[in-house]
Amino acid sequence: MAEKLIGDLVKGGGLQHFWLPKGSPQIPRIERAEGMYVWDQAGRSYMDCTSGPVVVNVGHANPRVLAAMREQAEKVCYAYPSGFENEANTELSNLLTDQAGEGFDRAFFVSSGSEAMEKCLEFARLHALAVGQGDRYKLISRHPSYHGSTLGAMGLNGDSLNTAMTPMLRPSIKIPAPLSYRYPDGFDRDSYALHCAQCLDQAIQQAGPETVLAYIMEPVMGLTGGAQYAPDFYYTMVREICDRHGVLLIYDEVISGAGRTGRFMASHWWPTGRPDLMTFAKGIGGGYYPLGGFLAPDHMVEEVVRAGGFHLGHTYKASPLGCAVGLAVLQELIDQDLMHRARVEGQYLRDRLNVLKSSLVILGDVRGIGQLNAIELVADQTSKTRFPATLDVQGELKKLGMAEGLLIYARRSSGGEFGDWLMMTPPLIATRNDIDVLVERLEKVLRAFQDKLTARGFLV
Repeated sequence: MAEKLIGDLVKGGGLQHFWLPKGSPQIPRIERAEGMYVWDQAGRSYMDCTSGPVVVNVGHANPRVLAAMREQAEKVCYAYPSGFENEANTELSNLLTDQAGEGFDRAFFVSSGSEAMEKCLEFARLHALAVGQGDRYKLISRHPSYHGSTLGAMGLNGDSLNTAMTPMLRPSIKIPAPLSYRYPDGFDRDSYALHCAQCLDQAIQQAGPETVLAYIMEPVMGLTGGAQYAPDFYYTMVREICDRHGVLLIYDEVISGAGRTGRFMASHWWPTGRPDLMTFAKGIGGGYYPLGGFLAPDHMVEEVVRAGGFHLGHTYKASPLGCAVGLAVLQELIDQDLMHRARVEGQYLRDRLNVLKSSLVILGDVRGIGQLNAIELVADQTSKTRFPATLDVQGELKKLGMAEGLLIYARRSSGGEFGDWLMMTPPLIATRNDIDVLVERLEKVLRAFQDKLTARGFLV
């Protein structure tokens, strides 16, 4: 249907959304934002309990970031790296690699998570050629997973979101992701994670180890897995399997990086599963500027440079304005100790949500790490029964959330195969009082939704 096409069209001075059916009510127009809140032009306020799509880690209208943006804009907004180096790029690279730790010595900057994944894979392929392993080109990723919206990145995705593009894609080899809630019958969380790691080994052997370039995974699942992550041993096993077969391990930290899980990168929770390459975006730019990239070790970069170099080819790569913004975001993250706050207040949020779960029959699971959390909704807690595909869970909850002053990010991946959930990812500046307000408003939303379902016969 034409109404389902993705994009925006500016027409007659107004923003018309292709994905809304004709005649649908207009969504509110934003007027301003500050801290945890945004306001529309009618003066109504909404708590941003998901940081947009898990982006605004340091909150809206952060004074330090705005000041850095103004200062850099007054000096120079744009300089192409082939002609000039810029101070913001150098300082951001140094701070980013310092926080990422040993083995992540070089930072490559682009404008989005999708671009970051594309360029990371190109770099990995060039490195294989540089070290005489030109037969390596096959990629392995997980189902479910999400790695971007460009054609190359979509080939990695384990999701039915872009099925119309399937004929245009080069799909990766898919293996199951170690789900912590909807694992198959006959498994528990640990045994399923073990099975998933074994699937990686089998997939590499079946493809031919000498032809496999990389295994790509989200250390904590994002918008197709709703904050699920594996037992500790899984990360160690994956690292050992990749080492045994000479396969690169790439972590997609677009969502889980920049302090979101309570450590600078989620990979820091599992040091024995450390990746070779790592992508980043979202929280690095904090919603203030489109910024992404990937991290690589010195030895890989030097090998590629000796073989002829790596040409990014993006107009806004290492933008002075973007890098100045990213630098201010990271400095705020560090100076305000927001990673510690994410750990402490994230646990408090999950505790509050678990109390809520005990009184709501539709709340099936509470999960997450740091301030990367999700709640899964079910028709029955015991059987984990999903809601039917005909029920617009996302649309219903978003409307109820807006009425209660709560911006909700609801997801149903792979047509509902993996259930329905809400991301609970407030800005890392969230205080205990903010979380209390969030949970109070969320409870009203979920109770109203539960009452609607009961009245319509979806619940007994």
